[in-house]
Amino acid sequence: MNIYERKVLIVDDEKEILEMIEYALKKEGFKNIYTAKNKRDALETYKITKPDMAILDILLPDGSGFEIIEYMRQSDNIPVLFLSALSDIDNKYEGFNLGADDYMVKPFMEKELSLRMKAILNRSYGMEDKVVYLKHSYIDFDRAVIVKEDQEYEMTAKEYNILKLLHENKNKVVTIDGILSALWGQQYYGYENTLMTHIRKIRQKIEKNPSKPESLVTYKGLGYKLKEN
Repeated sequence: MNIYERKVLIVDDEKEILEMIEYALKKEGFKNIYTAKNKRDALETYKITKPDMAILDILLPDGSGFEIIEYMRQSDNIPVLFLSALSDIDNKYEGFNLGADDYMVKPFMEKELSLRMKAILNRSYGMEDKVVYLKHSYIDFDRAVIVKEDQEYEMTAKEYNILKLLHENKNKVVTIDGILSALWGQQYYGYENTLMTHIRKIRQKIEKNPSKPESLVTYKGLGYKLKEN
């Protein structure tokens, strides 16, 4: 299961924040999102849906996020990220002592929240090397597919190997000679145009606009870099 299929419970008594987080996560590709505005509804939703992760506000009209995580910890150990307008260190310590995985202070950036969520889910469900997240898509190496806007694209063997090599050197420039040598061996001369063809096809699968790549970037005369989130 990839992280976008994981069930996420969001608990916040502020309607605008609840809607903003739900919209942001759906835009990122998360499919199973549940919301609650208070402790009572949160616990009821938790019992019914059995979420894989929870995002909890601390101050709620009928209790607190701390009480919710205490209840959860009686039966399982799902990852929890706290959101709060409270930034004092004691609240952070209490959250972490109760088993929280992360803590964010309001206001926060939508992108930072989604990136922290992905990191937590990756750590919790052991998918660090199997799924690679890009700006507009993600690569599932286990299934050899690229997923973009809910569409799956199969990778050829060469596309898989190119992306694997770039991922192993993530956010670094890999020279053209280095890619050619890794994929075609020492006798790689003459394969430059073939590599460019593979790069173009990969961009069609991973980029929102392949003619203006944001994830698989060319460094003219030098090589390529895979920019990961």
